[in-house]
Amino acid sequence: QVQFAESGGGLVQPGGSLRLSCAASDSLFRFYTMAWYRQAPGKQRDLVATITHSGIADYPDSVKGRFTISRDNAKKTVSLQMNSLKPEDTAAYYCTRLDSGFWGQGTQVTVSS
Repeated sequence: QVQFAESGGGLVQPGGSLRLSCAASDSLFRFYTMAWYRQAPGKQRDLVATITHSGIADYPDSVKGRFTISRDNAKKTVSLQMNSLKPEDTAAYYCTRLDSGFWGQGTQVTVSS
């Protein structure tokens, strides 16, 4: 059974940083591209970052230069370092195996003064 457990969210002031973590229960973890998505209330779920099995990362322009995704295949974990946070980054953040359809419960990030 494939499961993802996100953690590390919280309340942070604009310009601050947070590091999200995701623990995967997925025997095929090391073979697949992993991703972080986010969803703000009333909006669609948007892709935030991807990382291939070999560690190649990609980001949309909205977070490029501020967010960094990383993975540890031995520990089956994926992390998202978020710097220079903005109020528009406020959302629930989810990690997933790309295109798998499996989702965790998410972790809430709120950026506010």
